[in-house]
Amino acid sequence: MNTATTDVRAVLIQTEAARLLLPNATISEVLSYAEPDPVENAPDWLLGTIRWRGWILPLVAFAQLSGQGVEQGGLGHKVIVLKALGGQATMPYFALLTKGFPRLVTVSRDRLATADDGQAVGAGVRAHVVFNDEPALIPDIDGIEQALRQALAA
Repeated sequence: MNTATTDVRAVLIQTEAARLLLPNATISEVLSYAEPDPVENAPDWLLGTIRWRGWILPLVAFAQLSGQGVEQGGLGHKVIVLKALGGQATMPYFALLTKGFPRLVTVSRDRLATADDGQAVGAGVRAHVVFNDEPALIPDIDGIEQALRQALAA
């Protein structure tokens, strides 16, 4: 079997609570952190909105969304602009708060395994995995988009 056909280019993103593993194709841009504009009556995981290329993007704190802690932007934080997968013309992108720059990695079948750690999969989490012998989370992009639509409609 040709390993080049099974390898996937991905990024490891560090948040306050966990390392996230995402396909490289979902990331549009990495931005320096700037204080977001507040959103009235927003849940604590929706830090506000930012402006990017003519769009107003909701900024998500993954730690709060997934119930793993508190995350606030500041010095050393970055904002990752992600392509939304839901096909909503009104929200083709959203932003995620991170600590530092994402790291480009190659994921192969022999370096990735599902984690059997007994932890419940929290909101915004598709799976717990082990990549290169380190725990990571695969975010549920569709679930995050749905939570954003509900929070912004309220």
